Amino acid sequence: MGKTIVITGAGSGFGALSARALARAGHTVYAAMRDTTGRNASRVAEAASYAAEHGVDLRTVELDVLSQESADAAIATILTEQPALDVVIHNAGHMVTGPTEGFTPEELSAVYDTNVLGTQRVNRAALPHLRAQEHGLLVWIGSTSTKGGTPPYLAPYFAAKAAMDSLAVSYAGELARYNIETTIVVPGSFTTGTNHFVTGGHPAEREVVKAYEERYAGMMEQVSRRLAALAPADADVSQVADAIVKVVDTPHGTRPFRVHIDPANDGSQEVSDVADRIRAEFLTRIGLDDLLTPHTYTG
Repeated sequence: MGKTIVITGAGSGFGALSARALARAGHTVYAAMRDTTGRNASRVAEAASYAAEHGVDLRTVELDVLSQESADAAIATILTEQPALDVVIHNAGHMVTGPTEGFTPEELSAVYDTNVLGTQRVNRAALPHLRAQEHGLLVWIGSTSTKGGTPPYLAPYFAAKAAMDSLAVSYAGELARYNIETTIVVPGSFTTGTNHFVTGGHPAEREVVKAYEERYAGMMEQVSRRLAALAPADADVSQVADAIVKVVDTPHGTRPFRVHIDPANDGSQEVSDVADRIRAEFLTRIGLDDLLTPHTYTG
């Protein structure tokens, strides 16, 4: 049976690919993006055209993760059109590149606002409904950088993704007794097929950047080139969308807590396996092992 799904940041990249793949799988998908009547109007038109061409239920909804009012309005819109909301996919994100010292605190805060606080705004809009129906799924699109290899010049993004991962882990336990399931999808570095690097920001302090160029000239180009060299020839961003579809289509209560799609094999899965095992063992030791799986609470 098809589910009603909202996915943030669905104008391009992982979000757009996943929205289309989920719609093809038979779900009603709301591809959420900001400025749907302005700079993203063409993407709204593309989604509508795709839905008509393929005969799928792919819709768009205005949602700016930087605004609680916008998040509230988006969820309200969905619930006026659908009897329930089944799946929330936290995909919206923003990447910046450059020497960490060159970013002002305000610039770091802006990255955190999109990648972390944005998920909190959407949760605060959606979770009252998921808790009331005592059923649902949160999918968080993370990054192997939170526990795997971390090349330089990406620190603000890596730090924000690590914070989002921690938030997802805590939410998992806090929502289990509401029968809401959690899966963290962990993509590795895909150097083609997304526009993360193209649209990413750069430090405001140009003099600092200039100083670092004396010893780290061409650093991002080196990182991108070497990551691309690590990836197998068949690595494709569509693999992330396929993984998300598989998670959504897995029966409730049996979904994996974490799924890695990592062409470069940067070690994240190995570290995550240990961290997730320790989490499960610790919750069991303190008598809270019921928080490891979603269930109907009986008191």
